[in-house]
Amino acid sequence: MAKSKKKAEPMFLVCSECGAYNYVLRRKPGSEKLNIKKFCPCDRKHTMHKEKKK
Repeated sequence: MAKSKKKAEPMFLVCSECGAYNYVLRRKPGSEKLNIKKFCPCDRKHTMHKEKKK
């Protein structure tokens, strides 16, 4: 039998301070969740963003 391939799913980066969905990534499922410091246009500063599925 053929192995099923995991497709890249859209993941959203959500600001931990204001809760805005600012960035969209396409990643394969199964890897650990991201916590990245990115720029939030709502707060106008760099904040921690967490990965979340929609």
